Formats: sequence, structure tokens, C-alpha cells
Amino acid sequence: MTSQVSSPAEQADGAGGAVVGGQRTPGSPDGKEVRRLDRVIIRFAGDSGDGMQLTGDRFTSETASFGNDLSTLPNFPAEIRAPAGTLPGVSSFQLHFADHDILTPGDAPNVLVAMNPAALKANIDDVPRGAEIIVNTDEFTKRPMAKVGYETSPLEDGSLAAYNLHPVPLTTLTVEALKDFGLSRKEAERSKNMFALGLLSWMYHRPTEATESFLRQKFAKKPEIAEANIVAFRAGWNFGETTEDFAVSYEVAPATQAFPTGTYRNISGNLALSYGLIAASQQADLPLYLGSYPITPASDILHELSKHKNFGVRTFQAEDEIAGIGAALGAAFGGALGVTTTSGPGVALKSETIGLAVSLELPLLIVDIQRGGPSTGLPTKTEQADLLQAMYGRNGEAPVPIVAPRTPADCFDAALDAARIALTYRTPVFLLSDGYLANGSEPWRIPEVADLPDLKVKFAAATNHTLADGTEVFWPYKRDPETLARPWAVPGTPGLEHRIGGIEKQDGTGNISYDPANHDFMVRTRQAKIDGIEVPELDVDDPDGATTLVLGWGSTYGPITAAVRRVRGAGLRVAQAHLRHLNPFPRNLGEVLERYEKVVVPEMNLGQLATLIRAKYLVDAQSYNQVNGMPFKAEQLAKVLKEAIDD
Repeated sequence: MTSQVSSPAEQADGAGGAVVGGQRTPGSPDGKEVRRLDRVIIRFAGDSGDGMQLTGDRFTSETASFGNDLSTLPNFPAEIRAPAGTLPGVSSFQLHFADHDILTPGDAPNVLVAMNPAALKANIDDVPRGAEIIVNTDEFTKRPMAKVGYETSPLEDGSLAAYNLHPVPLTTLTVEALKDFGLSRKEAERSKNMFALGLLSWMYHRPTEATESFLRQKFAKKPEIAEANIVAFRAGWNFGETTEDFAVSYEVAPATQAFPTGTYRNISGNLALSYGLIAASQQADLPLYLGSYPITPASDILHELSKHKNFGVRTFQAEDEIAGIGAALGAAFGGALGVTTTSGPGVALKSETIGLAVSLELPLLIVDIQRGGPSTGLPTKTEQADLLQAMYGRNGEAPVPIVAPRTPADCFDAALDAARIALTYRTPVFLLSDGYLANGSEPWRIPEVADLPDLKVKFAAATNHTLADGTEVFWPYKRDPETLARPWAVPGTPGLEHRIGGIEKQDGTGNISYDPANHDFMVRTRQAKIDGIEVPELDVDDPDGATTLVLGWGSTYGPITAAVRRVRGAGLRVAQAHLRHLNPFPRNLGEVLERYEKVVVPEMNLGQLATLIRAKYLVDAQSYNQVNGMPFKAEQLAKVLKEAIDD
């Protein structure tokens, strides 16, 4: 559901206008008015069985191929199939696309497509006055409305008078369009999402060829179903072109200045992370081994990596979380790039084996796609609440580096960075993504292979220590003086036999040791290795000499950056910095924090980074928190920053 496109800089130029109103251009061939906008936010909403995620995904692919910048926010229930027509069963997909650089899926939709009363009621509070609302009138009958508490029809009682309402009998029109296919009404109704997609594609001048090709490929074994969906899609397009209810269509020009020249594709965070892991294994010249147990929202990585055996990828779907990481650590001992993927509840189960990886000092990537907790919590909602778990969630002193991507596309680079640290310093590494990044998507510039980092490692191939009597032996814990990394010896290498296990090791030899002084030395050495990891200094965006700094990490980057733009646009001064490396922190972080009178830390938790900052740097960081399962809105953060500056 992604498409590869040329750089927007190579495509037709176009000017932007306002979101509502826009610039008027000469009428289209059908005589209808065409308005030019600079950005649009569309939300598709319906039952979890209405195909809203597929509809949004296809519209996103069309938009990517056109060359717009974009950002998406899929939002779906945890239940596989919640009761039809109920509020808990509503699934939605929001897409923000523009002719310029954008950073978030948008605060509020300009267009809401509601497939039933539940979808309307669940989303109407987010829709600003004057926005477009397209509703499937066929579903607004007495019983579906009663399910969600509508005593009268909102389409008729004046409650939607503040919006531009477009009542469309989507189901009826779809069934009529497919009457020659010999389908039952129920079968024909399933294509109403394609009718809606066709209508919106007409409304915003989206390309259609890729969607038709996708449908033929998806239903290759059922060509009659493929053709029915294509006919429904074309019927939606034709309806927009011929009906009097849609007198205006809109153009959003390609984002000609948003990106450097290159080849781009639309990509989700989990897909980018998967590709990053494959690239890391190729650049390290190591086989990639994934030991995993399916868990939302990390399962897509397992699904994707299982497709790439041609790159030497091995995937193992274990019987539980503990077996998954145990297999991955065993693969690391055997000379592979070991990876395990999970979410917060799985990290809890993996904690003992992560501690074992710290003790063994083997490279291992633990990918945590964070979700709402505690316990099972909110499987399909996003949160940043595993930071302290990643930092301290093991017995004993067991330090682990932590890397956090900032955008869906950045998941690719973060995976390479995490692999660099794991392989260079012989340590497990946490890669903290979250549900917002995992499922969201944006354009990604496909890198040149020549530009990727060289991650090749040298396995131990000979003895490395001489005993007092002159005997040449192999010491598995004899360290590199610069990185403190121990040698990595592949089992079976003649003369390099060595023992591993969870019991404390003697420095150098790796033999079991209960000596107090040795334990103290080993604990401090393992910590020193993590503290000594080379990470880039923190970059600060401060063009005006501000006194207030907003500091973020992970997926808050987009909302924070959008909020900073708004605050600066209002004439106020604010600095911004964003952390990728959370353990160890960049070496200049303390100096950066000291430069500002106020430090604001927005997080989708109850203040975990702020707690670490206060403890380490004795800075009175102001924590701003949200734990409702949704990402921050830009205007929400802009208000917080204005209050902090004015205080």
C-alpha cells in the first residue's frame, strides 16, 4: 500500500492557498469550480469492518504518488471485530497532506467521511465549524442511531448546521453500480469504501491508476471481486463529477520545496524499521535473526521480515516472549545480528534475558513498540511510558543503551544506529518506537547504499592473551581499550572455546567468580562501557536567543516542532531540542540545559524523561503530560509553550 515516486522537486510547481476557501482556479472540464489549497486534513471513519484503514491507506498512496508531503494517523479498536454500529467499534484513518513540509497528521479534520452514526458521533467533537462532512445516509436509520444515543437524526435536526454537510447514500449507490455483477446485496455493500475512495479521489484530484492496479493484484485469485471494487471506485469518482451536491473540487499542489531531490516512497514506521534492520545486517555482513512473539503494535515487523529470506533473514515465531528473546540471544552468541520485537508487556517477560545479555555482553536489539499500559492496557493506542522500564527494568546493575526514533521514516536510521551501538560495544540495545510511529506514515527518501554506514565487525579468530608460563589462550572478556567491548568469538572456532552464563564472570577469563572486588570491578566496567558510547551532541534549534527550551524525545518530535513554528509565528522566542539517545545522554545535554531559564518537557507519560533530567542535571524541568492513547496536538502544545514563556 505504498508507492514509489520521483522527488517532488522534479514535478510540476504550484502555489498554495488557505485551507478553507483557497485560491480559485478556472473551472474543470465538467464546469465545476476548482479551488487550490495548501493543505488538507481528511479523516475516514466507520465500523472496523468497513475498510477504513484500507481506504485511508490507498488515499495515502495516491497522495504520495502525486508528490505531496503527508502524515497519517490510523486509529482502530483493539477488538478484532467489535459490535457493529457501536462507538467502541469505530475505526478511523486521518491523513494530512500539503504542498509544503508538514510534521503531524493534523489537529482537526477539514473533511470527515462518516460511514455510520457511530462514526459521526465518535468524531464530530474533533471537527471544526465550517468543515466538510460526508455521511452515508443509508446507515442513518432508527436502530443504528439508537445504538449510539441519537434520538433524532443529526442529518435533519439542525445539529450539523455549522458544517458543510454532504448526505450521500453510499450503500445504495454502490449496490446500484454493481447490479450487473450478480453479487448479493451484502457482498456488494462491502465495496462502499471504494465508492467513498473514488469520490474523495475526484474531490482532491488524486491519481487513480495505482489504486486500480492494487485492487487487481489484491484480488488476483478473484478477478470478479477485483472488477467489482474497481467499478465501485470509478462510480464514486463519476458521482463526484456529475452530482450537484459537490460543486467544488480541490487541488493541493506537489510539495516542490519540501524535500531534497531523490527517489521517495510512502513508508510506515514499522516498515521503515524492518528495512533498517535488514540494511544493518547487510552493512554488518551478518545474518539477521528475529526471535519474536506476536504482539500489537509490533507484529508487523515479524510479518515484514519473514518476507526477506533472500537477504539472509531468519524469523522465528516463538511460543512466548521469553522463548523469542532466548532464541535471539542464542543467535547473537552464534554470530548473527540478533533481534527481538515486542511491546511493553513483552519487555516485562523478556527482562531476565535482557539482563543475561548484559552479563554476556553480546549484541542484541530489543525493539519495543510502546503502547498504553499497564498490563494489557490499550493495545492499539500509543504511549511513551516504557522509558523507565527500558532504563531500569532489570535486577542488579544492568545498563542498556536506548535509542528512540522521532518520525516514521526516522525508524530506518534509528535501527541502523541501534545496530551500530550493539555491534561496536557488544551490548543489548533498546530501540523505543511507539504505536503512533509504527502505524503512521510519511514520505521517505530512499538512501543510496553507498551512503549507509559500514557496520562490519571482526570476529575473534586467534588467541589474545599470554599466560605467565608463555601459554597462548583466549580470554573472552579481554576488552578493547577504547570501547571496552569484549571479543566476539563464534562457537566452534578452534582454540577459542569459552564459557557463558548468568553467574558473574572473572575479568578477562570469563570464569565464574564470587570475589567481591571482581564483582565491583565488572559492574563498574559494564556501566563505563555504556557511559562511553559515542553519540552525537545534542543539536539545539534556537535562532533568536530564547530563554525557554522545549525538550522532547521519540514521537513527540512532530507535534513539538509544529507547535514551535506556531509560537515563533506569533512573535515569541522558544528553543527546541530533541533527544534520540536516552542512554547515554549526549555529552553536551547538561550544558544545553544550563543555558535556559525554563525547560519544558512534553511526554506521553507522567514525566519519565523529566524525572531523569531532574535527577541527573538538577534542572527544574516543567513536565507536560498526556496519557490518553493519542499523540499531542500542535495547538495544544503551542498553548503550553506560550504560557511557559509568558509566566
